[in-house]
Amino acid sequence: MRRLGLILLLAVSLCTPAQAGAAERSAPASAEFQQFLQAIWPLAQAKGVRRETFDAALQGLEPDPAAPTAASKQAEFDKPLSAYLAEAVSAQRIQRGRAALKQWDADLVRIEPRFGVPREILVATFGVESDYGRAQDGKDLIRSLATLAFKRQDRALFLDEFVSALVILDKGEVPRARLTGSWAGAMGGPQFIPSAYLKYAVSADGSAFPDIWGRPQDSLASIANFLRQSGWRPGLPWGIEVILPQNFDFASLHRSFADFANLGVVSADKSPLPSAGEATLFLPSGAQGPAFLLSENYWVLKQYNNSDSYAVSLGLLADRIKGEPGLRGHWPAGEVFLSRTQKAEIQSLLEKLGFYKGSIDGRFGQASRDAIHDFQIGVKVAPADGYGSMDVLRRLREAADGSVQ
Repeated sequence: MRRLGLILLLAVSLCTPAQAGAAERSAPASAEFQQFLQAIWPLAQAKGVRRETFDAALQGLEPDPAAPTAASKQAEFDKPLSAYLAEAVSAQRIQRGRAALKQWDADLVRIEPRFGVPREILVATFGVESDYGRAQDGKDLIRSLATLAFKRQDRALFLDEFVSALVILDKGEVPRARLTGSWAGAMGGPQFIPSAYLKYAVSADGSAFPDIWGRPQDSLASIANFLRQSGWRPGLPWGIEVILPQNFDFASLHRSFADFANLGVVSADKSPLPSAGEATLFLPSGAQGPAFLLSENYWVLKQYNNSDSYAVSLGLLADRIKGEPGLRGHWPAGEVFLSRTQKAEIQSLLEKLGFYKGSIDGRFGQASRDAIHDFQIGVKVAPADGYGSMDVLRRLREAADGSVQ
């Protein structure tokens, strides 16, 4: 779980009408709901919420029978990157991003040097999160989070975010009618959850109230503040598409940019690689597909949403908004995308063989790729690209059965 936690929260999906009806019929009595909420008072008080704010927020509050309680599939983890990019970096989104870059140029002139985050990254994040402010849900955040905190008492996250929403109300800057968002609490242009709003939201002009619902400039400044506080390093790209030389040495996926350059790696547009900084080689479809060198800033983008598909698409959208061309590399024809069950089996087998110590969740991140790479090196598979494939799964099964010599 990364700092902002949007993956977990935004995985909650809307119910169908039939599900909503069933939920309404089985909804607990209002008295039980109120009893649960009243028990929260010590937590709210500890956060500095005044009693009058607490009572006013809860007065007449009823649970929302249509509030979802089940998580849906997440496209970030359940689609090949090539398919995800086709939607996330669409021609329309690029066009709107370039228009936004011009529209808010005067504001970005001030925001960019203030936080050290490139303007195209800020605009791209704004575009991915809320379609440049167009896609904002209007649910009553207090009611939504109170309902989810009640229905999902196994998930302390919803309770914590409900209390954070009360803190926002208590500050008196955001009227109750303005405090709106998604079922799961994602608010405004940056899609901040309440705790993130309290920590990262800032106004572009220095005013006290960061209006991420109605002022795009505040959304952009808040995104910039989040990324900078999360460790963004000015002067480094998020990543670079590269071309690997023939017979590339796959002994390590982690080297400095200078070391990769010395091994013959060149950027796809022939521009020089950064002279300083560490990089990670990322081959989302294996050695036959596009190749990227990821900088430290890539992992900062993943603080927003802990998904490689999300972070790569955001970075590539920023590049296109800036005016750079699309990918030069080609996706392999007939690529077989593993199911989450198959990925979980790979993780489990890697763990059994001593290569992996992470979560068995069927979601490949860098820890999984590094473990696959180490296994490939161990059994002398070439190229050792860290890519989870059916061949890797087969070899792991054989190794776990003791059949690999």
